[in-house]
Amino acid sequence: MSRRNKLEILSCILDICKAEGSSKTRIVYQVNLNFKNAGSYLEWLTRRGYLEKDERIYKTTPSGMSLLDNLNDVNSIINDNFNGDLEKINE
Repeated sequence: MSRRNKLEILSCILDICKAEGSSKTRIVYQVNLNFKNAGSYLEWLTRRGYLEKDERIYKTTPSGMSLLDNLNDVNSIINDNFNGDLEKINE
């Protein structure tokens, strides 16, 4: 099992919160974080306007959707290049 980078964790959180929003508990279980780490990510995203908190529900904002698209592009490029390099090594 490979470790996720911070960008992958951020994109997972934004993705979970994009439709109807999500509680911190749901985010913790679906992203497989502990509550302390999840709180740090949620605070960072909320402070920068990528998430908004309504009562106990976090929702992805329009700027958060834009960030999610960009993160998905970056993660895809990194993973494709890394996997391509691994295939070359194994040849």
